[in-house]
Amino acid sequence: VQFTAPPFCPCPVVVSIHDLSFEHLPQTFKRRSRTQLRLTVRHSARRAARIISLSEHARRDIIETYGITAERVSTIPLAAPSNFGPVHDYRELQRVRHNYGIDGDYILSVGSIQPRKNLARLVRAYARVRASLRENKSADKLPKLVLVGKCGWLYDETLRALDETRVKDTVVLTGYVPQADLPALYSGALCFVYPSYFEGFGLPPLEAMKCGAPVIVGNKTSLPEVVGDAALAVDPFDVEAIASAMKIVIESPALREELGRKGQTRAEA
Repeated sequence: VQFTAPPFCPCPVVVSIHDLSFEHLPQTFKRRSRTQLRLTVRHSARRAARIISLSEHARRDIIETYGITAERVSTIPLAAPSNFGPVHDYRELQRVRHNYGIDGDYILSVGSIQPRKNLARLVRAYARVRASLRENKSADKLPKLVLVGKCGWLYDETLRALDETRVKDTVVLTGYVPQADLPALYSGALCFVYPSYFEGFGLPPLEAMKCGAPVIVGNKTSLPEVVGDAALAVDPFDVEAIASAMKIVIESPALREELGRKGQTRAEA
């Protein structure tokens, strides 16, 4: 089972716990959700015969936070779907762009709109990048920002950032996107940015790497473990650091090629 086991079970239970963000970042959850998770996941973890985590970071966190013996927690990392890979078919790339109203170059991020995905800071960083690039490029040549994912919870800060930075007209909010469209979205992006500050694993960066996209991630929790040296890792709380990484990748075709190549190798390992 994932996270929460049945309260009464006549046989040994194996529980998969992806992360403990609700324990460490309660302010990023609605009160009812965090209360429920704290009660049920703690109880499930302490009763489980075995616990599966998705990363070594998550494993250590479960052991330390819940006082679980190390022998009861095993790590089984995720992998990007087998059908993901670079999309070179021009018609497929154009089909997906047309479906989501994307024209020209774009920076991509994938994940539900919720606090710890850190999209408000990404929007502010993107605004700085646009302001910096505007000196050498006309407005219609500047990359768009494409945010893929449905509104999760407590997403007001992200929407407010769009208004305050005045980049709303150059940001595409796609909402939910079916998995079949993701490879083309990843493949067509100038770069993929995932500035989350708490992840039990973080699958989207691995998906992006498998599709050959240059990747930038936050340098907290499990993300450095997932991407290794195949991506740029920056302080997710530093808007200027996020902006600088994006600008470097956008302006350097050689770096994009290097990160894309390294990412594919790591994602396929």
